[in-house]
Amino acid sequence: MIELITNVEEKIKNILNELKIDVDKVQVVESSRPELAQYQYNGAMALANKNGFKPQELAQIICDKLMDEEYISSATVAGAGFVNIKFNNSALINQLNNLNKEIDKICEPKNYTIFIDYGGPNVAKALHVGHLRSANIGEGLKRLAKKVGYEVISDVHFGDWGRQMGMVLAGIQEKYPDLPFFDENFEGIYPTKSPVSSKDLEYIYPYINAKAKEDEALMDKCRQMTYELQKGRKGYVELWKLFVQESLNPVLDAFKFLNVSFDLYEGESTCNDLIAPMVQDLCDRNIAYLSQGAVVIDVQEESDKIEVPPFIVLKSDGAAMYSTTDLATIMSRHKRFSPNEFWYVTDNRQSLHFIQLFRASHKAHYVDDETKLYNLTFGTMNGKDGKPFKTRDGGVMSVLTLIENVKTEITKKMQGNGVEDEKVCEIISSATLKFADLSNNRETDFIFDIDKFCALEGKTGPYVLYSTVRANSVLNKVSSIDINECKLVDIENEAYMDVILNAMKAPMILQKAFDQKALNIICDFVFNLSNSFNNFYAKTKILTESDEIKKRAYLKLCKIVSQINEMFLDILAIKIPDKM
Repeated sequence: MIELITNVEEKIKNILNELKIDVDKVQVVESSRPELAQYQYNGAMALANKNGFKPQELAQIICDKLMDEEYISSATVAGAGFVNIKFNNSALINQLNNLNKEIDKICEPKNYTIFIDYGGPNVAKALHVGHLRSANIGEGLKRLAKKVGYEVISDVHFGDWGRQMGMVLAGIQEKYPDLPFFDENFEGIYPTKSPVSSKDLEYIYPYINAKAKEDEALMDKCRQMTYELQKGRKGYVELWKLFVQESLNPVLDAFKFLNVSFDLYEGESTCNDLIAPMVQDLCDRNIAYLSQGAVVIDVQEESDKIEVPPFIVLKSDGAAMYSTTDLATIMSRHKRFSPNEFWYVTDNRQSLHFIQLFRASHKAHYVDDETKLYNLTFGTMNGKDGKPFKTRDGGVMSVLTLIENVKTEITKKMQGNGVEDEKVCEIISSATLKFADLSNNRETDFIFDIDKFCALEGKTGPYVLYSTVRANSVLNKVSSIDINECKLVDIENEAYMDVILNAMKAPMILQKAFDQKALNIICDFVFNLSNSFNNFYAKTKILTESDEIKKRAYLKLCKIVSQINEMFLDILAIKIPDKM
């Protein structure tokens, strides 16, 4: 489709130049009225008055000259000067036959590396729906970037450091004061099993946090334990290792269910040894300075319309913060991998922090001047009441609870359709949750309606999976036919041509989704393609078609739909079951 659109854009540009109308770029877009045209050019109205033409007059000249091209079926003027364009069937079919070449061109390997940070679960806290969005969006963007030829390195970046760890240590000590981890003189072998479960940890942190806010002595103890942990006190470090792993086990299980994985499984603690020399370096070069006892970097710029506070490297008590570890982590990642770009996938409430972090990184020259740093933000997933997702008892909805709710609903629906296979239900459940998340604009809040998103009809994960399974089912019934030898032909079948028109957009969608870093573009495309395919399937005899040429063309189209859906669903980290 890219080639066809490019040809039309170049043709219109040449027409305008012949009329002595200078234009740098011509853009042909999908028609807003698909019942009238496939594509449209909207630039005639803006150019006409500037160059002595009436808008409809200029539009008509463009239409008349476009009709000289064999690949144009019709070019007509609409409204105040819109140019409506339809391609002929042969051109569309030829374009779809060249689909793989267009995709291969977009996906050529680039000598360019992107480092992407997403997921970001915190130790001793339940994985909540914010982490779900970060994991789903980050995984999809990682796969998309890889698909179009970029080298990608991914890291989950666990929140496993800072005062929170001191609070967990204090909470465990309160519950089990006689553990050898707390005996500074202990010289034996420490236990190898965590004294607390992941469920215990979810309770301990909020309990101690709330208690310490009312008890300054306890807060001081938490600070001290954090300090001693960061300085390497052996008992604290050994206990920390155990409860970190215990806390992350259910997190990793959730990521596995969501088909999310990382090249690196590092955390804030990874850069602990880098912090002291980094702070010294910043102070020695006068990039950081003391302000009310804290070590800070000024990041305000003259062009700022709002106040951007200084970036805090160390608090007044000398403690490192997540801002400290984030700066050290960027420094470390740049030294180890030298990526051309950094992508941080976080909720939009962290925007200011990343403005400060990126400016501090450049100011300190911890990244090259040409290194691009992006904070790819997302909105919140809300309940039906439009407020942040809660459980029935009013608590924060954990990802594991949401997963179980979706699995229960999907299993019920699948069993109602005669599907008992637990693995199939799990694949569909994962697809349901991921498609519901990713089909929304990344940057906006959205409502997660479990009844709506688990439906077998409409813009849902189950619907697009069913369409793909249906196409594969048709192909499985004709194993005696070599589909690769089948060809698309011009057939007077509106539903057939509608699928072709949708399918040929795949290369454009791939490029557009990457350029805008927007996975909902892929979701919209897969849904529209699936919708047109289901309409074609309902209206067309495929396996029982007596005309062998038509039958082979229909089978070829089924294969193309299956391959396109498989490619795009894989980018979304959605698996396809064998049956539904």
